[in-house]
Amino acid sequence: MMTPLALIAACFLDLIFGDPEGFPHPVVLMGRLIAGLEGFARSITHSSQGRRLAGIMITLFLVFLCYGLSLLLIHGAAGIHPVLGWGVAVFLAYTTLSARSLHQEADRVKRCLEQGRIEEARRFLSGIVGRETQDLTEQEIIRAAVETVSENTSDGVIAPLFYLLIGGPPAAMAYKAVSTLDSMLGYKHEHFRDLGWFPARFDDFANFIPARITGLLMVLGSLFLNLSAPGALRIMWRDGRKHDSPNAGIPEAAAAGALGVQLGGTNVYMGAARPKLHLGDPKRPLHVKCIREAVSLMYASSLLMIAFSVFIRFLLSH
Repeated sequence: MMTPLALIAACFLDLIFGDPEGFPHPVVLMGRLIAGLEGFARSITHSSQGRRLAGIMITLFLVFLCYGLSLLLIHGAAGIHPVLGWGVAVFLAYTTLSARSLHQEADRVKRCLEQGRIEEARRFLSGIVGRETQDLTEQEIIRAAVETVSENTSDGVIAPLFYLLIGGPPAAMAYKAVSTLDSMLGYKHEHFRDLGWFPARFDDFANFIPARITGLLMVLGSLFLNLSAPGALRIMWRDGRKHDSPNAGIPEAAAAGALGVQLGGTNVYMGAARPKLHLGDPKRPLHVKCIREAVSLMYASSLLMIAFSVFIRFLLSH
């Protein structure tokens, strides 16, 4: 379990360093392993049922591997010296968080739009969204950026903090394995439908509680940012289930209500257009500053979750 000091230290490391370029991030290693396992699974399975079974086996293998290795690293380091064990736990916890990285990626898109460099904005956006970006208008780029910041507030910050709170770094690393599996295999495209079926369902399960916590934190965070807390609560309640994901719609709807904008609409994935229901009311047009507001809402929600987690860990440690 994470001590309050360890949790705070991990969050500070994320806020200071983010994900430095060239850093051997565990998620990158997970991605390479998943790619290898996917290729192997496709080479030995030739039926829908076989690929679904392979998806189950890949998911369970990776989740238990990440959990077990994290546990071994922490206990092994602690066996050498307690301070070393603490440091390893803090480092592993830090790698599960992505607030600074999400801020930096969104800010790149925002700065390009402010400077009229729409082609560069599309290119930077393509690195943080799954949809095709080459033909997006400025309004669609802003919408995509706000949506991904809102969704990843849950996936990249609140959910890891939730699992750090209930199970320490091993649980958070296992969650990152599930999240990475879903991002690589969980598409609805025919090519991934069978192999990615279980990773996508597992990700839905793992994010069910964190997504709803994120929505509530966004409502509270709006109070500190001069955004609309009543709007966030109302739109989250009204539109949160309109998304094709059982979880992503909750933080996206809360953000739409807080900012007073309308999200959702048609996106293109792998050449296929997929219309999505709208979230929120267009009380104001989407503007570049909406990206900054979404990032601020991410930080406010994250700080509230950190404060709550530290308080709970403090109570449990006494």
